[in-house]
Amino acid sequence: MTTIRKGEKEDLPKVLDLIKELAIYEKALDQVANTVDQMLEDGFGSQPVYGFIVAEEDHQIIGTSIYYYRYSTWKGKRLYLEDLVVTEARRGDGAGKLLFEATIDIAKQTKCSGIMWQVLDWNEPAINFYKKYNTNFEKEWLNCNIDF
Repeated sequence: MTTIRKGEKEDLPKVLDLIKELAIYEKALDQVANTVDQMLEDGFGSQPVYGFIVAEEDHQIIGTSIYYYRYSTWKGKRLYLEDLVVTEARRGDGAGKLLFEATIDIAKQTKCSGIMWQVLDWNEPAINFYKKYNTNFEKEWLNCNIDF
């Protein structure tokens, strides 16, 4: 049976492994520069900037949802889902659904006006998963960033 719980410091090595597994799937492992120490500081330091929950079976972490809050001048407080990852061997077993719905519950409990995330345009399994939730897929906006 899969259980969902709040992430803890001790979970970070496995969570980073899941992040790397996702990066391999997305053909971008070389882009992962994060470390457990950085995640510890960023998530459990004096000013945490993200939260996470984990899916667990038999005391083994099989998935995670990593999120943070952002502000929309049009819509107010929003929850941004950074990553939703289930280990490859367990995809399709329902853990992703449990994690996603728990993340939606967190957004509602913290009075967010909605939840946002990105999905790669070639990731058909993920796109089809999100379609089950009446997701709005935006076409007009381009993603922009500057790395330092």
